[in-house]
Amino acid sequence: MVSFPSIFNDVLGPVMRGPSSSHSAASLRIGRMALDLMDSDIKSVTVDYDPNGSLVTTHLSQGSDLGLTGGILGWETDDPRLPNYRDEVIKAGIDIEVRYLDYGAEHPNTYQLTLRGNQKEHAMTAISTGGGMIEVQKIDDIPVNMKGDYYEIVIFLKNPDAGLSAWLSKDNNFDEVVFVEGEKKSLINLKSREAPTKNLIEELNSYSSVIELRILKPVLPVLARKNLKVPFSSVQEMEEYRNEYGEMSLGELGAIYESERSGLSINEVRDRMSSLIKTMEDSIQTGLKGTHYRDRILHSQSPRFGDKMESGDLIPGDVLNRIILYVSSMMEMKSSMGVIVAAPTAGSCGALPGAVLGVSDALNKNMDERIDAMFAAGMVGVFIASGATFAAEEAGCMAECGSGASMGAAGIVLLNGGNYRQQMAAASMALQSSLGMTCDTLANRVEAPCLGRNVTAASNALSSANMALADYDDLVPLDQVIGAMRQVGDLMPRELCCTGLGGLAITPASKELERKLKINQKENQNSEKQLNETRDL
Repeated sequence: MVSFPSIFNDVLGPVMRGPSSSHSAASLRIGRMALDLMDSDIKSVTVDYDPNGSLVTTHLSQGSDLGLTGGILGWETDDPRLPNYRDEVIKAGIDIEVRYLDYGAEHPNTYQLTLRGNQKEHAMTAISTGGGMIEVQKIDDIPVNMKGDYYEIVIFLKNPDAGLSAWLSKDNNFDEVVFVEGEKKSLINLKSREAPTKNLIEELNSYSSVIELRILKPVLPVLARKNLKVPFSSVQEMEEYRNEYGEMSLGELGAIYESERSGLSINEVRDRMSSLIKTMEDSIQTGLKGTHYRDRILHSQSPRFGDKMESGDLIPGDVLNRIILYVSSMMEMKSSMGVIVAAPTAGSCGALPGAVLGVSDALNKNMDERIDAMFAAGMVGVFIASGATFAAEEAGCMAECGSGASMGAAGIVLLNGGNYRQQMAAASMALQSSLGMTCDTLANRVEAPCLGRNVTAASNALSSANMALADYDDLVPLDQVIGAMRQVGDLMPRELCCTGLGGLAITPASKELERKLKINQKENQNSEKQLNETRDL
């Protein structure tokens, strides 16, 4: 089935807590689907990470354990209980074991789960593909393809059933019917935009070949659908669309694209974008008041930057300084487990909102203008998602901060009244300046150099926007730059792609920070244990 990126699935979102969308949010979504597979009956989970991927070195520090546990507990990506996931899973009586096993994982973000309940046991293999997006690839070693954008009815059979197969083949209520034969049992996967009715479930269970039936609910905000079409799926097609239907801005085109992709009206997608923008604005304003969280590297710094701005102690540059302030605030919200919008990822959640909203406030732009700018940014993100990746595990920080810079540049040009050609040129120039950026986090935390790189990305967005407004020649069209980005990502060594095995991550300073964090964690755990013992008395 043909699929196309959605601005609200792949580019802007999820609304979440946690240090990393590809770790925290994606693993939570995998956990939610695992919970449904077990019909909410989970007593123990074994999680196997492959040492050749990225998760062995990052699963604890970047929130994979946090997110997976939250999903298994049935939480949402922005649940306020996430920081306390260890205590909550103990209360729930669920045992989670993490193992490191070389099983030849082909993707760096592979989760291999063994799930046990009172009566049933299932296995699930899933991957995080970047920005909170996922794909369930196997259930009980049987190949499947589930991305969390359908109601997935999974029917386990002890043997193929010709009668059931014939009935399903004639039924037109499903978007897709997939028959898969495994070595020990068969599986039928029904995909639907609608939750299955009680009558349907009873009909399916009436067949004697059915061993078990499970319903895996969607975890993405925008669902897929049969015969999905979009008005354009490449830069060339978008420009042909403009030639046919009129010279629209990139923001208008983004809204049209998402309306067709989601099946929602233009007004509905604009309302949804407005809600995301308000969440971003709330995150920034909350962050500026100061954030606190024990398990972090960087303390709250944006309030002091704001004070320095007000007192005139900084080098003049009102718009740029405002952008730095907003980016810092957003990143500090992320690091303190506050609510943020992954845009396009949690690790790069500051660059795009900081750049676009910083310029919006500086130019006194209203909500409609902000929405247009974010749709322009989102449309650039769609092309990156389809032609390259947002996953730092695949393409380093250029996939995250580089993408944020490119998206933000297009949005800023639109805010300042620049034309479509200038919007596209700004996106191209910003991404050109980002190729080859490594992801080498200090102490395996998504804090540093992440903060500085988000600030740099937002500064790049502003500079590229001004160059485009001055009609600088971008020379390489955006779609070709995205192709180059994909190639560069494929050539980057694993050590420089969010594994903690190269660059700044292995400096003595980074290792010392890692050592201190481990000491602090032990002290905090001991303090919490003593407090709980005192309460028990």
